[in-house]
Amino acid sequence: MTVAVVPGSFDPPTLGHVDVISRAVEVFDRVLIAVVANPSKTPLFSSAERIEMLTDICADWPNAEVDAFDGLLVEFARDRGAVVIVKGLRAVADFEYELQMAQMNQHLSGVQTVFLPTSPEHAYLSSSLVKEVARFGSSLEGLVPPVVATALKERFQ
Repeated sequence: MTVAVVPGSFDPPTLGHVDVISRAVEVFDRVLIAVVANPSKTPLFSSAERIEMLTDICADWPNAEVDAFDGLLVEFARDRGAVVIVKGLRAVADFEYELQMAQMNQHLSGVQTVFLPTSPEHAYLSSSLVKEVARFGSSLEGLVPPVVATALKERFQ
């Protein structure tokens, strides 16, 4: 059984995230969606809120689980029996940073990283841009799943 981890801050989850997760659940036996506690960022949503949204989003995929962690991703992966980290790439600019991370993760633990390009219709999405759109009350149609759109509207009211 191949266990993969799809890590991210998911603050909030976008349709780009869902795109990568949906393809990962087709390829791997078990997929752990790992909500990262990033100490260098102040999240809009708590870890528990992000887990709740992602659990709702992933409800139709029996081989997907959502969890949170802090610390090193490779330790989380090792503790959960994961042998692959799945990272979504939106553009070439993402690749340079993600390649460095992949090489460090492999050096530390031997865990491999698989890169999945985001589908073209979602390549422009980022959580930061989505938060900006929501902050100004614009439509979130085509940017985030309905559960996330509702949470963003409530947060910015």
